[in-house]
Amino acid sequence: MGTLACILKEMGYRVSGSDQNVYPPMSDFLNQKGIKLFQGYDPANLDHSPDLVIIGNAITKLNAEAQAVLKKGIPYISMPQAVNKFIAKGKKIILVTGTHGKTTTSSIMAHILFTAGMDPSFMIGGILKDFNSSFRIGNGEYMVIEGDEYDTAFFDKGPKFMHYDPDITIMTGIEFDHADIFTNIDHIKTIFSAFIKKIEKHSHIIAFDNNDNLKQILAASVASIETYGEKAQWSFLNHEQRNSKTFFDVHGPNIAVSFETNLVGRHNLYNCLACIAAAKKIGIGEKIIGKALKTFTGIKRRQEIRGIKNGITVMDDFAHHPTAVRETIKAVKPFYKDGRVIAVFEPRTNTSMRNIFQDTYPDSFLEADLVCICEPGVKKNILEKDKFSTKKLVADIVKNGVKAYHFDTSDAVINFLIPCLRHKDLVLIMSNGGFDNIHVKLLKSIK
Repeated sequence: MGTLACILKEMGYRVSGSDQNVYPPMSDFLNQKGIKLFQGYDPANLDHSPDLVIIGNAITKLNAEAQAVLKKGIPYISMPQAVNKFIAKGKKIILVTGTHGKTTTSSIMAHILFTAGMDPSFMIGGILKDFNSSFRIGNGEYMVIEGDEYDTAFFDKGPKFMHYDPDITIMTGIEFDHADIFTNIDHIKTIFSAFIKKIEKHSHIIAFDNNDNLKQILAASVASIETYGEKAQWSFLNHEQRNSKTFFDVHGPNIAVSFETNLVGRHNLYNCLACIAAAKKIGIGEKIIGKALKTFTGIKRRQEIRGIKNGITVMDDFAHHPTAVRETIKAVKPFYKDGRVIAVFEPRTNTSMRNIFQDTYPDSFLEADLVCICEPGVKKNILEKDKFSTKKLVADIVKNGVKAYHFDTSDAVINFLIPCLRHKDLVLIMSNGGFDNIHVKLLKSIK
């Protein structure tokens, strides 16, 4: 809801919101944009009689403010409904969906459109460094939206992406995630299938080819489809990483071009491929695409270097799914050959705190030199039999031949790391939350 609040504020609407369970970076971002925040949920927060309340999907029907909205008869809508009503109306939507890479892919796409002088709008679930914002209101015809498969609101349990009618849809693949609302991979495939069937014939889909789950549901599409991946219509080869940059060749329909990007890792090159295909579809030339990829500086909390002290690098990343953890470690490893990659992981999502991926996570850390697994700083109502065991994860990582240790708190992680860190080490901290501000604390503790 933070991004939407900022957009509406910029458009001249009076905006306020509760700030409970929002980790510090977003709270700071909202404050900087002049959004009035209430600490905690309380019916009194509605005493100013708002004209409209936008209710996010983290709010249950039993929430105190939600109950007050219903009781007082105040008009309310969901976040996607608000996006359509206030922002996306009349725009051609480029929607990015899938289990992984949505934020990065959306951000690259928005940057390409901006570099091409197309004055795009965008609404993305991360803060783009080039704009220092997660949103932009432009006068151009295109709007980039990160399309989430998570449910919409307590009064609409369907996925948020079902609310949008895209001109172009990028689909990055389908894996199991969000165990709090989806029962299994077939459940997720069902909602993506419904989305595929909803996409109009005049639309265009750009789909990741190396994902069998996605291939299965695409068969029902009436829209035109292009694929990207290892042996797809759009592919890359001859990629080389040097001086913290990646150089790669792209082959597509009637095109063979070399590009350069500040992003690292095969997963990010696939994200670039999808955006290159989309950009070519709407008529953007290779020279402009190349300039955009070369100047794209990334997203906060995606392989973001938080600081370097005494030759020790502290990096922050949002990775939490086993696939994302594996690919992130693999991506940064080549750049720290003279030091160690120390992976610090907090499993705090609704999925990672359940034992669904208990046997999958150990292999995600194979390329790390040292692993620190920390108990999550949040508690969730999960049955004991379904809980993820951090101690078992550590034991299984050790069985794989990788040094790993278990910690109860972030402070315990810091106390362990300080005496053993070496010059040229990378501390890669992975969590989808604030992780008790461990990045800043660690940098301050390094002597």
